[in-house]
Amino acid sequence: MNPQAEELNRIIQTKNPVVFELLSEKGKNIFFPKKGILGQTADAKGTKINATIGAAVEDDLSPMRLESIASRIGIDPSLAFPYAPSYGRPDIRAKWKAMIFQKNPSLKGTEISLPVVTNALTHGVSMAGYLFMDEAEEVLVSNLFWGNYNLILNHAYGTKIKTFNLFKEGGFDLDDFEAKLNAGGVGKKVVILNFPNNPSGYSPTYKEYDGIVSILDKAAKAGNKIVVVLDDAYFGLVFEENIATESLFPALAKLHENILAVKVDGPTKEDYVWGFRVGFITYGVKGGEAELYTALEAKTAGAVRGNISNASNLSQSLLVQAFENESYEAQKAAKFDIMKQRYDAVKTALKDEKYEQYFKALPYNSGYFMCVQLVEGIDGEALRKLLIEKYSIGIINLNNVIRIAFAAVAASQVKEMFEGLYLACKELKG
Repeated sequence: MNPQAEELNRIIQTKNPVVFELLSEKGKNIFFPKKGILGQTADAKGTKINATIGAAVEDDLSPMRLESIASRIGIDPSLAFPYAPSYGRPDIRAKWKAMIFQKNPSLKGTEISLPVVTNALTHGVSMAGYLFMDEAEEVLVSNLFWGNYNLILNHAYGTKIKTFNLFKEGGFDLDDFEAKLNAGGVGKKVVILNFPNNPSGYSPTYKEYDGIVSILDKAAKAGNKIVVVLDDAYFGLVFEENIATESLFPALAKLHENILAVKVDGPTKEDYVWGFRVGFITYGVKGGEAELYTALEAKTAGAVRGNISNASNLSQSLLVQAFENESYEAQKAAKFDIMKQRYDAVKTALKDEKYEQYFKALPYNSGYFMCVQLVEGIDGEALRKLLIEKYSIGIINLNNVIRIAFAAVAASQVKEMFEGLYLACKELKG
């Protein structure tokens, strides 16, 4: 093992031995190099002649660039063309941390890590897998989950995805979550919780939120060592009363020394910048302090460097400017209102009881999506193809559960979409 990895491991073991035990073998071996090329480059910063970094500069020392590209970018070239740090730009890391506290008021007074920038949330989940999940290890997710978990965690890292039942009697199935969490005896547990959920568009009620926290607390007190990855991709898009508007992160970050909360989030969906590919990983554990978090950040940055080197400097710079724009909050509120109108149009359309002959909505209250369960006798794949060919409507078939991305449908088209779904089902049912 590299001495730099050993040094980080000693820090983590000293500050919280449980967190060290939660690391995968890859996680224990990774480090951010302070020596070698990076260290020598850092030493040379500010020199008159700097021939260390692998990037070209103009004679005036500004970044070398093509005018055909630079002319299309209305931003200082130094904020666009050079590499960003593997940790992410310091300004966006600090800003996103402040925004996490702003969006989650109950986090006040809790010490958490500085977010590390990832290449959006897919990469964030992948880095969480790299750091905390070993081959053949079980990862607990809901039975309605984002299909990319299979590619990232199962096929890439060799983990075994185990599911708990998401819904029971119209709400979150706390009983099955607890049963599946505690199955297999006391030991290391890896959990991914995704709210608002993709594909169902469900977030827990305040009571369910407290129930999830209580179950995890009880499991930790029983001696389980738990890493909880919070996939908060659709954070903030809650459209109903009595639904938890904060992430589970504030509660878990101060709950128990045996629980490490790993928040994976970013502006992709929150701020409608899907192609910018910027995300964040942030850590929280009860009693966590700066030295522990700094070591975890270094391991994360090392994993990022060894994977993609760094995320887009231009994207990070544009986002920082947007976050500091005086109109940012108002613009975001305006887009939320459009999303809420589309959500409300779905609710209104589904009041038509005739639809229940062929499909019924699963619980939904937030995010980009909602799902309907087809009645027996209707093949979801045949339905999907018929909708495209005859009605020019596109949906996603998930084993006869139909995912509808209402975020991508104008409110004025929602009724037409469900009418087409109804007629196609009627035709297939015969």
